[in-house]
Amino acid sequence: MKKLWLVFKNFWKFLVLPLLIISTFSYAMFQGGFVSWFLFYSFMPFALYSVAISFYPLNEIEVERHLKKVDYTAGEALNVMITIRRKFPFPLFYLVIEDQMGDTMKYLPKQRMLLFPGFKKEFSSEYTINELPRGEHFFQGFKLRIGDPIGLIEKEKTFDNVEKIIVYPSYFEILYRLVENHYDQGMTASRERVQRDTSMAIGVREYQPGDRFSWINWKATAKRNDIMTKEFEQRQSHDVFVVMDCAPDSHFESIVSFTASLLRAVLKKGAQIGLLSISKERVSFPIRGGEQQLQRLFYHLAKVQPKSSASFDKVLEVDQFSEQTVSFMLVTAQLTKELIERASFLGQRKGAVTIFLIKGERESSKQAELTLKAMATGRGVRVVLVHEGHYAAAFSEVNLR
Repeated sequence: MKKLWLVFKNFWKFLVLPLLIISTFSYAMFQGGFVSWFLFYSFMPFALYSVAISFYPLNEIEVERHLKKVDYTAGEALNVMITIRRKFPFPLFYLVIEDQMGDTMKYLPKQRMLLFPGFKKEFSSEYTINELPRGEHFFQGFKLRIGDPIGLIEKEKTFDNVEKIIVYPSYFEILYRLVENHYDQGMTASRERVQRDTSMAIGVREYQPGDRFSWINWKATAKRNDIMTKEFEQRQSHDVFVVMDCAPDSHFESIVSFTASLLRAVLKKGAQIGLLSISKERVSFPIRGGEQQLQRLFYHLAKVQPKSSASFDKVLEVDQFSEQTVSFMLVTAQLTKELIERASFLGQRKGAVTIFLIKGERESSKQAELTLKAMATGRGVRVVLVHEGHYAAAFSEVNLR
């Protein structure tokens, strides 16, 4: 229906144009005199230009979008350069170009530009989005519109030009510290990450190149007439599994940002980490380490949305975690009694549990939350308050007590 209306609208305007020409000519013929003929000859250039632009083919125009990169971080500025090329130097009075964006950026102001190309065969324009929102965003194409000075003839055409950018969540530098020491747990030793606990000798063995002089067991060396060194317990950093709350909440972007900071800090420390989020669908990443794991996790965090229909404690209840003993870190903005009970049960079966409670930058804790925090401590669950923009304090000495 809309297309039919546009066809009728353009046809009506094109029909009015010759009527105006005939009217001004008839007025000059019957009225005579300088004024009437001046009016006719003054109108003719505009009328002829309108006729010419009605036959101007928009198909000969080429539009390109230039992006400096396709990977961004939330809050970063995006600069877009649009280049327009055409084969014929037909004089265009004006050209309106609109860069059409996908649904994820519909709430941003429309990027519409008014250009006066004249006879130019190639020209360009640019615009900037100052603060990119997190997500996977698509540019759908361009909409071009040209017309004559008197507004009788307008032509419009849409050009398909689909491009995608990924805006990863913003993150902050966090100095990750082990919440508690674990022995014989995990698969990766940390770098601070003492490779051997020299306070826990469990036996002796023959000397090997690289062993320290202080490790030599002189009594065993004298008995066996061979250099013997102490055998120490291997200390390994625990593996970490993060569960992120994806329920609709005003703090969700802060939850994503802190989760990204936490994942990066743990992997940077050399430990291994996994992630579970249940939004529209359940997405679980097994515990792994390395740069590729970080890229996979950040790509997921760029796209995840707060669309979970189940409460956070229900997510922990229905999910089946691996049998491996790990440290669980739960990131949420809502602390409830049910969540603490489920976290306590999970900690008894799987390992230590820490709940990071995300708050606004200047948001204070409610009395009910303080009561629940004390309840969690009594059940062996650590609750850490994390204020937006102060993520590094999450692993301070005060919070880890």
